[in-house]
Amino acid sequence: MLQARFEGLSGDVDAAHAHLSECIIVDATVGGLDLTGAVLTDVGITALRATEVKARNSRWRDILVSGGRIGTLDLTGADLTGVELRGIRIDYLALGSAKVSDLLMAECTIGSLDVPLATLSRVRFESTRVDEVDSRGVRAEHVDLRGLEALAFTDLSSLRGVTLSARQVELLATSFAAALGIDVRD
Repeated sequence: MLQARFEGLSGDVDAAHAHLSECIIVDATVGGLDLTGAVLTDVGITALRATEVKARNSRWRDILVSGGRIGTLDLTGADLTGVELRGIRIDYLALGSAKVSDLLMAECTIGSLDVPLATLSRVRFESTRVDEVDSRGVRAEHVDLRGLEALAFTDLSSLRGVTLSARQVELLATSFAAALGIDVRD
């Protein structure tokens, strides 16, 4: 699809292996949106309400997703470049084994963010809250977590290559010590 506008999608939508370029998706309320293996280029998605978005092994280039609520956003194995997630509530965001560059998450609330074995480059957060980050085996370069309020990380040793604020380091000090095998007691 080239230069299409999709408004008011509902039910379950199967767009697996589709090619969407210069498209807009507005005010969709879907149970499931299947984008498995799809290629999205210059796409805007606004006010998406979805129980599940499956986008495993998909390719996203220059994408803005703003507003709405998503139960599960599964981007496992995806290739993302120039993606912005803004003002979205996501219960579960899976980026395992994904290749991600130039990603901005701004003003989002995320329950679980899974990035095991992901490769992250030039990723940053602004005013974003995450309950738990599964960071096992993540490879990070130029990743700025200063705008991320995370309650827990599963593997702090995998945060090599990220930038944290002094306040974040203070809050995680006990967890950092435990990761190094240091017993902290009062």
